[in-house]
Amino acid sequence: MICNLEEKALEEFKTTNVISQTPFWARVKKDQGFIPKGFELTISKDLLFSTADSSEKMSEDLLVLIKYVDDQYCFAYIPYGPKLNPTFENQGLFLEQLSESIKPHLPENCIFIRYDLIWENQWANEEEYFDPSGNWIGPPPNNTQEYRVNFNTVNWNLHKSIVDNLPKNTFFLDLTLEEKELLYNMRYNTRYCIRQANKKGIRVREYGLNHINEWYKLYLDTARRHKMPLQDQDCFATILKNQDNSKKGVTVKMLMADLDGHFLASMFLVLSKERGTYLYGASSSKKDKYMASYLLQWESIKMAKQWGCSEYDMFGSAPNLNQAHPLHGVHIFKKGFGGDLYHRMGCWDYPYNNQLYNRYRVQEAKKSHKC
Repeated sequence: MICNLEEKALEEFKTTNVISQTPFWARVKKDQGFIPKGFELTISKDLLFSTADSSEKMSEDLLVLIKYVDDQYCFAYIPYGPKLNPTFENQGLFLEQLSESIKPHLPENCIFIRYDLIWENQWANEEEYFDPSGNWIGPPPNNTQEYRVNFNTVNWNLHKSIVDNLPKNTFFLDLTLEEKELLYNMRYNTRYCIRQANKKGIRVREYGLNHINEWYKLYLDTARRHKMPLQDQDCFATILKNQDNSKKGVTVKMLMADLDGHFLASMFLVLSKERGTYLYGASSSKKDKYMASYLLQWESIKMAKQWGCSEYDMFGSAPNLNQAHPLHGVHIFKKGFGGDLYHRMGCWDYPYNNQLYNRYRVQEAKKSHKC
């Protein structure tokens, strides 16, 4: 089994559906205080599949973000990576070997490396983790997850993170379908809301950075309504500023729905290779009756399809229909568009300094509890 890394210029990365593994994402996160590093990862195929030929090699680009927690120590973070997808029984071994291979390329004061895994959750297809109504109840406790993921590893050193950074649960739409099929797959209520928004005269158009103030007003309304932690306006402006705006990179479209010049809803559509991603959304609490968010989402889906995307990522929902979940309303809205629910593995850590890592986990748990 071979696992090698060589540093690679970020702007030389190949195009990918995964926006958080692109030069665009590296530029955005750099503006937010991270230090991005690019690598080319090469492995023997048997590291992914035990029965594969060890002489066969596979490679991918890998974005690593370094974040300092104080003046002395840092951690490494891989957003939605690695993209190479091993079998369940090889996941831990792959992450262990990657963690040890990448360690020499990280600062000596790096406490741990965190993987925000894009892989399907290992328990998402096991019957015992579904309720009688067919709803996924989620994975088992962390210690049970760790026992399975560390299977086959040498150091038994992978830990489920206290928190997950990027969304673990999402809906994917198949954009290879015709528009009429996409509409047919929606819930009746969703189709009805789209038609009503059209009848009421809602218009959806693309706007640039000069309208970021209007976006932010809608965002503040939404964040306060749902008691979300607030981001500043520059956080969203940097997304527009750092796009590549080409088919070979990442294009960002800030779409806004209005009625007679009054903005009712807005969103960021991110187009990367063959995937459209609904990255951020916001809406006014005053005029819900116009159903602007439904038409906005439908126009975004159509735009992604016209761009040439084969899939559409709703980017975040509750894992099931539990009404107590803070994303229950978001889940119902996104489920209405007819996509397939997908559950990711979430964040996993590999400590390099166990004593400092345990201290960090305690502080992270305290912050998580406050939120």
